[in-house]
Amino acid sequence: MDLRIFTEPQQGASYETLRRVAVASEEAGYDAFFRSDHYLTMGGDGLPGPTDAWTTLAALARDTSRVRLGTLVTSATFRHPGVLAIQVAQVDEMSGGRVELGLGTGWYEQEHAAYGIPFPPLKERFDRFAEQLEILTGLWGTPVGETYDFTGEHYEIKGSPALPKPAQQRVPIIVGGGGKKRTPALAARYATEFNLPFASVEDNAAAIARVRAACAEQGRDADELTCSAALVLCCGRDEAEVTRRAQAIGREPAELREHGLAGTPAEVVDTIGRYAEVGITRFYLQVMDLSDLEHLDLVAQEVRPQL
Repeated sequence: MDLRIFTEPQQGASYETLRRVAVASEEAGYDAFFRSDHYLTMGGDGLPGPTDAWTTLAALARDTSRVRLGTLVTSATFRHPGVLAIQVAQVDEMSGGRVELGLGTGWYEQEHAAYGIPFPPLKERFDRFAEQLEILTGLWGTPVGETYDFTGEHYEIKGSPALPKPAQQRVPIIVGGGGKKRTPALAARYATEFNLPFASVEDNAAAIARVRAACAEQGRDADELTCSAALVLCCGRDEAEVTRRAQAIGREPAELREHGLAGTPAEVVDTIGRYAEVGITRFYLQVMDLSDLEHLDLVAQEVRPQL
């Protein structure tokens, strides 16, 4: 079971705060440090303001040495796929081949309005998302010395040299969500990982079944696809510590136990085990209090060895 740290910087975090968490994640032995790709807080003042996901990851590529780096998930509405392909490839080279790209349709209409980013209807966002996946994999997969062309409904690329190339032969792509038709089909076609965030064991089992069926329809071995989950983390050595950490993020221990990874290390291990039984092999631990680095150490020392 891989354990990855997942942050939500739009809620309020400077680059220095994110750097400290990423370095602490690396030193504690976590597999990866991921961040959301949002430009507007979802509650609170969000001070000091948003940080750009790929600018952040570029800097972390130089400030870390081992931990993998990625987004959960980049919004397809934010960047032209040609530009995104260059950004991801460059950060991958800067990190020595440690980048992973989570990509989604985008959903937070208010942040688009707040920064003047077009927010088309859901069908168009899905269409653009699908074209972006085709373009990104096409650009990265084009042999050096050849050119890449694409003509779609929303994007057209002519005679691209398809440079630069990522350091990795294949940048891992994460596709996720609870969609019942297009999402499983896109994951089966393009993804190396399928992720369902903030969902129950039962919902994860159903989503994994849909993705595996889509793989079968496309003639792909479903075992090639990693299945992952993301849940908010609130772990403590005793009930007082669990309560303190829950209060720090404005939640209740009972609610977190029902909907997150919460409780003592033994409780957290048990919850992870239930997800593992339905096929989850990677967990993104959503850490909301970025000042509490002891939280990361506790899980690394008392949860991870039991998995």
